[in-house]
Amino acid sequence: MPASDVEELLEAADAVGSEREAKAVLNALCHTPGLTECPIAPDVLAKLLPDEGVVVLPRLRRVGGGALYRLVKRAFDVAACSAALVILAIPMGAIALMIKRQDPGPAIYAQTRVGRGGKLFKVYKFRSMYVDAEARGAQWAAGDDPRVTPLGRRLRKSRLDEIPQFWNVVKGDMSLIGPRPERPVFHDEFCKRIDGWEQRLAVRPGITGLAQVEGGYELLPKEKALLDIEYIENRSIRLDLSIVWRTLRTMATGEGAR
Repeated sequence: MPASDVEELLEAADAVGSEREAKAVLNALCHTPGLTECPIAPDVLAKLLPDEGVVVLPRLRRVGGGALYRLVKRAFDVAACSAALVILAIPMGAIALMIKRQDPGPAIYAQTRVGRGGKLFKVYKFRSMYVDAEARGAQWAAGDDPRVTPLGRRLRKSRLDEIPQFWNVVKGDMSLIGPRPERPVFHDEFCKRIDGWEQRLAVRPGITGLAQVEGGYELLPKEKALLDIEYIENRSIRLDLSIVWRTLRTMATGEGAR
């Protein structure tokens, strides 16, 4: 199914809040054909998906938030991220220089992720890992990841590595708040082992979200998915503001979930 058709169907399901319509679309979103990516390292896969059979997630009952909420959310996303890109232009340049001084290579990297409706897009981040970080295959981010540079560890702790994603939000690929987008190789594997994983694609992915402020890197995929489903069903301006506040607190203090 073309991504444009999926987007239209998701808009319709989102608008009426129909569980049946949403399921009809989401059931078709568990494979990203035609994409070549390095396989997941076997030890990483074993850690993320213990041999406990197929995990079944609760069915998505609704997509929270009405038309007014979606309008306000998108307007805030564009205004806030556009302003941030201008205000943070000089600090972003300084961070880029520090990254290149510590480990030669690009300061910002682009990586394919799975977005709303299964649409693939390029996500932008400040590089926090060494250049050859995935020589062994695709890896899952962890709090004590040895592939992360000393500067990258500080950027991750403060979430400053995510700043370039403001551009993804302005473009419409992402929102400030939502489920974190996964790489196709992880998305496809999780769909095989976690029944209902594709439900996360019902909304735009976010720079931060409920799963990030509750547990961050320490959560297993099934735990992240449960929190993502909880967020999708209960989206509201109040919940979004709460997540923004908790994210800012983590950035300022380095405390809390990462």
